[in-house]
Amino acid sequence: MSDKAVNSFDIEAKELLAIMEESLLELEKDPENTDLVNAIFRSAHTIKGTGGVFGFDNIVEFTHVVENLLDKVRAGEIQVESDMIALLLACSDQMNVLVQLAVDGIVDLDEKTRGNGAELKSRLNEYLGGNNSNSVSQSDVNNMLDMTVKKLEENMVADNWHISIKFDKEVLQNGMDPISFLRYLKKLGDEISVTTLYDGLPALNDTDAELCYLAFEVNFFGEVEKKQIESVFEFVKEMCSLHITPPKKKIDMFIEMMDQLPDEEMRLGEILVATGALTQQELDDALSTQAVLGAGDGRKLGEVLVKEHVVHQETVDAALNKQAQLAEKVRNQNRVLRVDAEKLDGLINLVGELVIAGASSNLLAHQLGDERLLESMSTMARLVEEIRDSALTLRMVQIGETFTRFQRVVRDVSKELGKDIKLEINGAETELDKTVVEKIGDPLMHLVRNAMDHGIESAKARSAAGKPTQGVLQLNAFHDSGSIVIEVKDDGGGLSKERILAKAQERGMNVDEDTMTDREIYRLIFEAGFSTADKVTNLSGRGVGMDVVKRNIESLRGTVDVSSTPGKGTTVSIRLPLTLAIIDGFLVGVGESSYVIPLDMIQECIELNEDEQKEIAVQSYINLRGEVLPFLRLREFFKDNAREKHRENIVVVQFGNQKAGFVVDELLGEFQTVIKPMSKILQKLKGISGATILGSGDVAVILDVPTLVQRATHHASANHSRKSGSVNSQVLH
Repeated sequence: MSDKAVNSFDIEAKELLAIMEESLLELEKDPENTDLVNAIFRSAHTIKGTGGVFGFDNIVEFTHVVENLLDKVRAGEIQVESDMIALLLACSDQMNVLVQLAVDGIVDLDEKTRGNGAELKSRLNEYLGGNNSNSVSQSDVNNMLDMTVKKLEENMVADNWHISIKFDKEVLQNGMDPISFLRYLKKLGDEISVTTLYDGLPALNDTDAELCYLAFEVNFFGEVEKKQIESVFEFVKEMCSLHITPPKKKIDMFIEMMDQLPDEEMRLGEILVATGALTQQELDDALSTQAVLGAGDGRKLGEVLVKEHVVHQETVDAALNKQAQLAEKVRNQNRVLRVDAEKLDGLINLVGELVIAGASSNLLAHQLGDERLLESMSTMARLVEEIRDSALTLRMVQIGETFTRFQRVVRDVSKELGKDIKLEINGAETELDKTVVEKIGDPLMHLVRNAMDHGIESAKARSAAGKPTQGVLQLNAFHDSGSIVIEVKDDGGGLSKERILAKAQERGMNVDEDTMTDREIYRLIFEAGFSTADKVTNLSGRGVGMDVVKRNIESLRGTVDVSSTPGKGTTVSIRLPLTLAIIDGFLVGVGESSYVIPLDMIQECIELNEDEQKEIAVQSYINLRGEVLPFLRLREFFKDNAREKHRENIVVVQFGNQKAGFVVDELLGEFQTVIKPMSKILQKLKGISGATILGSGDVAVILDVPTLVQRATHHASANHSRKSGSVNSQVLH
């Protein structure tokens, strides 16, 4: 068995289990949805079947019992309820474990896995056994008999198999008795009516006693398949014309079986034969008829089948729809190619090196001043940019799959807490870098569990506050200013500034209630070990988690912020870059050093005149068209002692709702930036998010705009407070 085949099974099984879990969570909300039941059954059935092909007996054995229960649910013999959903979710988890063990080549299950499987099978058998109990009262038996008789009578009157059979004239001469076949048919069910057709009977003088001129129309009731009826006439099939029209009640069954067909392109006749709506003999006969009529009539196969009363029009329509769906799915599958992540990362690295090499060649072309070379480099730069964008698109995935996993988390945790909480997902189609998606799962898990435990109140408390008893937790994602914003929003009681400040003072933190903004107070919850929980639970309250959330997000060059309205809820916003590999940057110079600012965060660049330079020399903010703009001198921040240039510039940047300016010496223009990670020694430096290599071979630092904007805002606010205090002291004296 090849590793590639096993890997394909692993990927497919994990995808099917994800579909199964998602469908189970939806089924809990909509227990009557048969489409969801069918989707769950198909997932389990496919995993069992594929597992059997690979010889994964543990998977087959366990999943078979799960499939039995799902089959009962599909048949309407067992009703969907919350405890069953919980059991099936646990079975989904067990199947996931068994798949992983099988892929890892482990045949002998450990004691824990074996015990968990035995317990789950026992619980499954309780459902199955409960419906097969022999302890039925006589009244129950009578009721069942009455219902059976009633059902039989209804079927006998209204909805039966219709069999049209016309024997060849020579059938008697070949030793076949037409009536014997009709008698044998009774072994499969009940002949409701038999009508003899005499239209083929010639005049009495022309009648040959050894020939058969009769045809029959039979209404037949029986719980049988079409093939079984056709097999009755097996020995005479070459000497008769046979048409079997199923009862209309079979249409739903045929359509349901179409839903279970494998995802491979099929022809109309193949679909009908696979579902039992058509036998192979009927298909062959219809194709022959179609071929004869083709030249003049031109009827399609479905029309021939309906015309010959072999199938109902509704069945043909459903098969045509299924055919179109399968064809579209196959086309989509053919358009999708799974690529190993390491190969993709290697491609991105090569594209990054190509960007650096292109920048170097472009610099050399400008130094030489050759117009033809410059024109060629311009074309080259455009193509490199297109290659870069296309390569980065390959790494972009929708965040919806990550969000959907929290449906199960919210369900389980809300039941554990005894709260009624609904999860709403918005922006699931928003795309971002695959690396970011993989690393954002754990921080989101902390935030979701924390919101459910501390944010959303109990039903009693919500009712007392005039709120709906069901709490709402939202996961939102959207693009904003070249970044992606992910929000975890609840409609709970909100954060208490008083409790946060009291806890901070209790821990000896340096806080000033009078000067701190609400935003700064709320951000204290991200300090290590900080918690305002009254008691520690197995979900939260130990002060471990929120600082980890902040640290993990910052490691992705992102930021986390929190806003809250007492009594209405809390929103935690995570802002992340779209990609971690390559960005468009703007190059600036300060002294002898070069810095790169992400281009999508820049609002404008302003060249300062002498008066403005004197003005900003004594303060940390300027008047930008009536708006107070705090700024930061990069020379002072990075302690650059090189000789100052004569003219300074301000680069205005925006991050979220905050604006600030960076004072620089030179504006060097746009620059495609390949982000290189900093060494471990330099990773904790404030204000730096990475580095890049310029076309000249020099290294430039990529600025951490969120940190610098926050630093500029805080610095300007502190200076303003000192000046206000100075003025107040003079007034007092």
